[in-house]
Parts: sequence; C-alpha cells; structure tokens
Amino acid sequence: MKKLLLFTFLPLFTMAQNNLDIATLWKFGRLSEHMVSPDGKTALYAVKQYDVKANKGANKIFTQPIAVTVGRDDVGTGRDLSLHRDGGTGRDLSLPKSPMAILDETINAFGARFTPDGKKISYLTAKTGDVQLYECDINGKNIKQITQVKGGINGYKYSPSMKHIALVMDVKLDQEVKEIYPDLDKTNARIIDGLYYRHWDAWHDYAYSHLFIQSYENGKLTGVATDIMLNEKFDCPVPPQGDDDEFNWSPDGTKLAYDCKKLHGTEDAISTNSDIYVYDLNTNVTRNISEANQGYDKNPQFSPDGTKIAWLSMEEPGNESDRNTVVMYDFNKPKGSNPPSKDGKIATVMVLPKITPLTHHFDYTVENFIWLDNARIIFTAVYQATKQIFLFDPRLKSMSQVVALTQGDHDYVSICNVPNAAKPTLLAAKMSISLPTELFLIDWSSKTETAFSHVNKEILDQTKMGKVEKRMVKTTDNKDMLVWVIYPPNFDASKKYPTLLYCQGGPQSPVSQFFSYRWNFQLMAANGYIVVAPNRRGLPGFGSEWNDAITNDYGGQCMKDYLSAIDDVAKEPYVNKDKLGAVGASFGGYSVYWLAGNHNKRFKTFIAHCGMFNMESWYGTTEEMFFANHDNGGPYWDQKKSPNNFDASPHKFVKNWDTPILIIHNEKDYRVPLNQGMEAFTAAQLQGIPSKFLYFPDENHWVTKPQNSILWQRVFFEWLAETLK
Repeated sequence: MKKLLLFTFLPLFTMAQNNLDIATLWKFGRLSEHMVSPDGKTALYAVKQYDVKANKGANKIFTQPIAVTVGRDDVGTGRDLSLHRDGGTGRDLSLPKSPMAILDETINAFGARFTPDGKKISYLTAKTGDVQLYECDINGKNIKQITQVKGGINGYKYSPSMKHIALVMDVKLDQEVKEIYPDLDKTNARIIDGLYYRHWDAWHDYAYSHLFIQSYENGKLTGVATDIMLNEKFDCPVPPQGDDDEFNWSPDGTKLAYDCKKLHGTEDAISTNSDIYVYDLNTNVTRNISEANQGYDKNPQFSPDGTKIAWLSMEEPGNESDRNTVVMYDFNKPKGSNPPSKDGKIATVMVLPKITPLTHHFDYTVENFIWLDNARIIFTAVYQATKQIFLFDPRLKSMSQVVALTQGDHDYVSICNVPNAAKPTLLAAKMSISLPTELFLIDWSSKTETAFSHVNKEILDQTKMGKVEKRMVKTTDNKDMLVWVIYPPNFDASKKYPTLLYCQGGPQSPVSQFFSYRWNFQLMAANGYIVVAPNRRGLPGFGSEWNDAITNDYGGQCMKDYLSAIDDVAKEPYVNKDKLGAVGASFGGYSVYWLAGNHNKRFKTFIAHCGMFNMESWYGTTEEMFFANHDNGGPYWDQKKSPNNFDASPHKFVKNWDTPILIIHNEKDYRVPLNQGMEAFTAAQLQGIPSKFLYFPDENHWVTKPQNSILWQRVFFEWLAETLK
C-alpha cells in the first residue's frame, strides 16, 4: 500500500514532457493586441484559441493588473547603457496577478482597447452580422452597441478628448459592369483599364476604405459622419496588411494624422509613394506633410504635447524592403528661416526643413515605435537575427543616439509604455523559436524582465523543445553568416540525423527568433530532423549592405550562402549527408526550385510552397509591380545587365532536375499566382521526377484555416518520411 501511495504522488513532483506535435501546435493560445490602461494599472490583451473541428478560431479578451515596485529612471542621462541582462529573474518587478476573461469566445471580439478616459473597453465584433463597435465596463459587463453602420466598419479610434471617433468604412466609388449596362444584370464580367485590379487575395470590390469622423458624447454617436477622403479612390489603411496604426489623433483631438497612398490603378501598382496627411477638424483642411519623400511613409504618431509627428519612412522609391527609419515633423519649426548671427543680421537665407531624420545613423530597419516623452522614442528593430527594443534619445552622445534596451535570442514584436510607473517600464510581446508569443514586463533602467502572461505555460511545461544553436558560417566571399541550427529533442550526437535546409521568403524577411504555426522549426526537429536556417544575403538585421545585396541577384550570392550553410553543418558527424532536404515558401519556394536544378546532388528531397518558378510569367501575373521592378531591375524585356534574375529563373534549370519534389500552391495567391506551382509540377511530371502537388483552393499566399493548416503539416511530414527519412 505504501508503494502504491509513492507512485501516486510521483506525478506531483515530476512532469512528463512530450515532443511537440501537430495537435499540440494547434492547442496554443495566440496572444495579440495588447495595451495598457491610461492609468498604467491594467493590461488588456486578446487570446485566440482554435476549434479544429469547427475549422475556426475565436478571441477571448483578458484584463490583468500590472504591479511594479518603486524605482528610479537613470536612462536618458546622456550616457550609453551597458547591454546586459538579469537573466529574466524579474527581481525589480512584483509578481503579476491573475488575468480575468472579460469577453468570451461567443463574442469573438477584436480591436479591443481602453477608452481614453480609462472607464470603458471598446471593441469590434461581427456577432450580429456586420462588424460594429461596442463598449463595455472594465469587467466586461453592460455591453452597449455604438455603431449601426450598414456593411459594418473596418477600424476605429477614439480621440483623446472623447469628443469624436474616427471610423474606417468602405465607400463604393466604382461601377460594376451590370451597373454600366443595366440590361446585362446577370454578368460578372469586368472591364479593366489599369493594374491593381486584384491584390494579395482579392479582386477589387469597387469600394475604398475611407476615414470618417463622427461626434461622440456619453456613449453615443451624434450628428453625421464626415468622410475626410470624400470622393477619393484611395484607401486608408493601405491594403493589404494596413491596420489602425496608420491613423492617429493629436493629443487635443483637433487633428487626425493618417497615411495614404494617393495613387490609382497602374500608377499605384508601380509606386511605394505613400504620404502622411494631417486633417484639421477646425478648418476641414488636409495637408500632405511628407510630399518630398517618394518612398513609403507610414504609421504617424503625435508627440505627447502635440507639437511633433513621427513616422516610419523609407527613402528609396519603389523599394518595399528599404530600411525603415523614424523621421519627425515639427509644427513649430519655421520653414525658410534661420536664427540671426551674433551681430543680429542674417547673412544668408537657409531653408530649415520641418522634417528631421531621427534614426538615420542606425543601420537597421525599425519595425514599430512609441513616443516615450516629447523627445525620446522607443522602438523595435531587427538586429542580428533577433528583434530587440531600442531607445532613441537626442541627448545621447553617440552618433546614432540609439541604445539597446534588450538583448538575447528572442523577438520583441510589439511594445507599450506603462505610464505612471515609478520605474521606466514597458509591457512587451515576446516570442522565440521555442516560445509562442507571451507578454513580459521590462524594467529598462536595470535591464530586467519578468513574465507577465502565461497563456501557454501548461502546454509548454509538458512539451520538450530541441536545442537552438547560433552558428557562424563563413560564406564563399569570406563573410560571417549567422545560422540557426535546431536539434531534435533528446538529441544524441552519436547518431546520424536527416537534415533540412530552411529557405526564407520575403525575399527580405529575417530568419529571426519567430515562432511560426506553419514553418515551425521545433515541430520539424520533433519529427527527427536537424534544421539549418541561414540568414543569407538579402535579410535585414545585418546592415543595409547585407540587406540590399540580393537585388537583381536572386541566383547569385544568396544561393551560395544557402549551400555554405548546409555544407558547413553537414560536416558534423551527426548529420546524415545522404539525407539532406531543402524546404521553403515564397522566395524560399523560388530558392527550392533553383536549388533543384543547381544542387549537384546534395539533396534527396525538396518542398516548395508558393514559390516563383518562371520569372517571366510571374512578372506578368503578379500584382505589386513596384516590388517586381525593384528586385528584378525592371521588366524582363528591358534588362540592363546579364546575368540577372530572369537569366536565373528556376525554370531554365529544370532539365537538371533529378530529385523528388513536393509542390504546394494556393488558388487565391495573387502575389505568386497559382500558375507558378502548376508549371513546376508539370515540368516534374513530364520528366518522370517523383512529385506531388498539394493544392488549396481557398488559401492565399499563406495557409490560415485550421484544417488546411493541419493537412499542410501532415502532407509535409509524410513527404519527408517517404523521400528522406
């Protein structure tokens, strides 16, 4: 009996760990949309859970008290801070309290925020049909519908004074064929006279997203909503991935700043020239304050005192992957004047621009930012295959005036300031290759952090992750390349493992510490594979020169970098050189197709998802021509040099194919259209190459639906087991 009791109590002290599998991956809660209340006492965030059988996911909205200890801000004194970590002990922060679910999955709320006065929570839901705006008490009670817009709304933002709400609504401005010819009311044909007739995953719906401003008082909308983009055939937010970060109120609520790409049709398809516009509620006048810049200008934010606006800016026209810098517009800085000399006279008239670059000496791309005060800005940036938090302070003496507030092998993907805290505190969302997104409190004076949310703690405690190693590999031109190597759980160096080369998309997206629900490195490792994930040429985080090196050189140095990475790791005794595979999507799919014709029998299997196969036919069917023109040095009929991307098109090497290949492609992918996968599969089949085609009729460039995603994983690993393992 005593022995029985002993074995009964053992599980209380030891927890069995299992390898990550597909089912577990879909049990993780996916945290998003976090913010801090105006008084700094409470956090708000969403967690989406998926019901695989129902084939959909739903959000729960949580609030959670924030408690921080008294401290002192010693940052911003003009000295650089050392880059050390406390190891995550959180000794300077009190333990977080338990979260409370205030809106459950039956409401499926999104876009949840504290109202500016902190008394209510606002959110969007489509529970009754169209998406509408609602409010509730902080505890989720007393729900009240605010908007009743036919067709629903796409976004919203309260003014700080709470006298107005900015609403994003669709406005139909184009005519359908059946409206032009009423007697042909059964036709679905289109008459097209310009490009951008389809984008990302949808054909144009004849409507445009506009910003409206409507008066608001005591929980009710009053008066008539004003369309501040009246009759303009432009969108705000800018599709396809634009969001509410693209418009913001001034602190006094008298101005609304927004970004917009005021171009149409073919002109829109070939340009990245979005601008920052400021609408004045008192005069009803809109001003373009970034007209001089011909690249992207996005995500404007007013300083706390309202005298300045900062935003993200890309300088090079047509380059969607140019370095993002923070620039600032000063309303009080006079244009065309300069201070007098010592004798009181102005010898020359010097134009002083209102726009000041802030992070231009920082050679890394900024992803998002917040004002800390009227001078300092905190931002995240890709740095050395991670995403870290940085401080810009004009009082710092270093040239870049930027210091790192975090370091380590992780990705910080979004940040909020915690106001009224005695110590400088951020609430930040963090992930890693081994950690789904969770929230952390960061005391950035002492460089300490503590876990705040624990959405997936129970699952993670029962899941064994593989070791993640940072490896530096010499490239063919003697550069140092950072490569992540992920090992199977319970890795045994005396054994030999099949190994996968992961080829990144983008082509200029970092191989950072992301936790993916499709290309999940830990899931691959859990299936018995070593994963080699190189930060090849063309990826951000290693300076502009490294990032820009891929332009019109798709088949050049970046492909040599891939081979350098796999050849280096393959030297290890635990790598089975006879069982190497290459996998990737988008540009990663292009890479797989290219390697299939140029790998010199290194690989035994390939998997390409939504990759470019024939660069000429891709150029003629994709939608964002600014990307196609920039990365390829113009159209295929007007190339200025050789070799170029069209010379390096994977279809030109298809005669060399000799290896099994799985091809995956999606019907609604208009970025890399379906014909690319079809052409590749045809080429493989007609040459007798063992091949399989996985086709999704209802997915875009990504795979998002739960059952489709699970099928993707199953076929992926079945193919590897059949051809490699």
